Amino acid sequence: MITTTPTPVEAVPASPAGRMWRRFRRDKIGMAALSMVGLLGVVALVFFILDRLGIPFPMDPDATNLERKLLPPNAVNWLGTDNLGRDVLSRLLNGAYISLTVGFVAVFVSLSIGVTVGAVAGYFGKWVDNLIMRVVDAIMCFPTFFLILTAVALLGPSIFNIIVVIGLVSWTGTARLVRAEFLTLRESAYVQAARALGQRGPRIIFRHILPNAAAPILVTAVLGVPEAILAEAGLSFLGFGVQPPQATWGNIIADGKTYILDAWWLILFPGLAILVAALSFYLTGESLRQAVETRSERS
Repeated sequence: MITTTPTPVEAVPASPAGRMWRRFRRDKIGMAALSMVGLLGVVALVFFILDRLGIPFPMDPDATNLERKLLPPNAVNWLGTDNLGRDVLSRLLNGAYISLTVGFVAVFVSLSIGVTVGAVAGYFGKWVDNLIMRVVDAIMCFPTFFLILTAVALLGPSIFNIIVVIGLVSWTGTARLVRAEFLTLRESAYVQAARALGQRGPRIIFRHILPNAAAPILVTAVLGVPEAILAEAGLSFLGFGVQPPQATWGNIIADGKTYILDAWWLILFPGLAILVAALSFYLTGESLRQAVETRSERS
């Protein structure tokens, strides 16, 4: 009896996104940071829902009790109380969705502007590119935070104004990145084929070039979130951010700066929250960057 060896089935090559994800998963620090980002997102979403349902957990973040003011961490108030007797843990958890909302939505606004501007400049080139990039260079001459501070001071402190201003000011780096990607990709064979088939600029930009530039844009988006969070915290600390009694990590620190020698927990715990959030996003973004650069070197 003749036996034949079965022909091995060739594995289907993974997509570029799949290969990038495989490389990212090997980075233990990146995976740990991504897990922390996911945990922060879940916490922010849960406490946003509880706040909208009117369910105070673990306590009402705005409830004052002057008899329990400036208490250190204890069995009832795990992270202590502030100068008005409000529970610090409740205010930290309640303020998490404010900080993360500002981070995500401001980055979405920034990406929408930056990707559009950079794509137009990089694809059309010539005088369009020169005009747009001179405008970008002029905007980048101004320090970003002071530009945000000035705009918020003129418009008034509110979460909507903060999100819009951060988004409108911080798109220039994304525009330069996308422009560089488009300058390289617009001469690719598939773009030339699309032009030969009579496809117009907008379709080529959004259907053919932009998906191939998605990886560095994703890295930029992830790295932009902690910058927006730190900007919001800085504005709130200076009194130009979200106004009390709404809790944010920045204004909790601002309320506690007067009592820094007597109530260390008012500075330490919100500062750690900002540090953990920003560091988690930065490490995730750096791991993604390394995965993207590895893909580029091998391609």
